[in-house]
Amino acid sequence: MRAFVLHPDILNDKNRPEPTAALEEAVSLALALPDLDVVMAQVVRLPAAKPGRLFGTGKLDELKAHIQDHDVGLVLVNGAVTPVQQRNLEKDWGVKLLDRTGLILEIFAARAATREGVLQVDLAALFYQRTRLVRAWTH
Repeated sequence: MRAFVLHPDILNDKNRPEPTAALEEAVSLALALPDLDVVMAQVVRLPAAKPGRLFGTGKLDELKAHIQDHDVGLVLVNGAVTPVQQRNLEKDWGVKLLDRTGLILEIFAARAATREGVLQVDLAALFYQRTRLVRAWTH
């Protein structure tokens, strides 16, 4: 699968890491997944994170064009993405999106060797996905 790695450099975050090093680390994490081809990586400078979509409308359109031009199927965001932001970005871009925690869980799932390890990863993934389930309990 072709992937696009994004590192949002949020300027009002006083504890933000150095963006180039953080992007390189995110690409290294992405390459730890089997059958993943990182075709593009980019630092995205943002004055502040937008609550609904993380990025502003101009940046959303620019990133969507890159995603379509490179036939990307997975976008990896090196940072925390709220469930609402994830759902909105997946809908806007038409691709699967994983944040840093989701990527790390995928790596652990791919490398779990024992039955106990698989169960521990599954349990961690369920706790992570619990907040991302929308309208799961409607009758």
